[in-house]
Amino acid sequence: MAVVFALGYAGIAFEGVLGFNKSALVLLMTVVLWTIRSITVPGIIAVDELNEQTSSASEIILFLLGAMTIVEVVDAHRCFNIVQAVISTKDMRVVLWMTGLFAFCLSAVLDDLTTTITLISLLRKLVPNPEQRKYCGAAVVLAANAGGAWTPIGDVTTSMLWINGQISAMKIMQALFLPSLVCIIVPLTILSFGR
Repeated sequence: MAVVFALGYAGIAFEGVLGFNKSALVLLMTVVLWTIRSITVPGIIAVDELNEQTSSASEIILFLLGAMTIVEVVDAHRCFNIVQAVISTKDMRVVLWMTGLFAFCLSAVLDDLTTTITLISLLRKLVPNPEQRKYCGAAVVLAANAGGAWTPIGDVTTSMLWINGQISAMKIMQALFLPSLVCIIVPLTILSFGR
């Protein structure tokens, strides 16, 4: 199993050079690993393990489907046009800070992946220069991850911990808000002067 995993991981790492499709390679690697696992352990253990892993993946997919549905509803009501109208400046530092702070706030109520995808799409409309868009995109990714960390619904990991009762909403918000805020203010400041 270790050899199959190492070969699959190397294929993923060098997908551009080798011309592999990363998704197809991951699916193939998963099927081969589960096949090997089911052959090497008693059938009931393999079935139990597969059920547990499938259940965990299904919870994450269901959560992301709900989050993406919210984003589509917001987009259908043209709420992102309002954001685009508010961020109408040509000053890239202002765009950087506004999109960063918006990503920080939005990812706390959605999730970090959905927020990143949404705001990167928005940046394509707002920032025509690809080089400047890279800076803003980096800010969005950092801000979405920092913003998603301090609420139980902002990140898939904290959502799963919250659903399983391992963390409480108020405790995580109290403990992680200030560190999360620092985690976005410092990079935004560096990116502002790094341009």
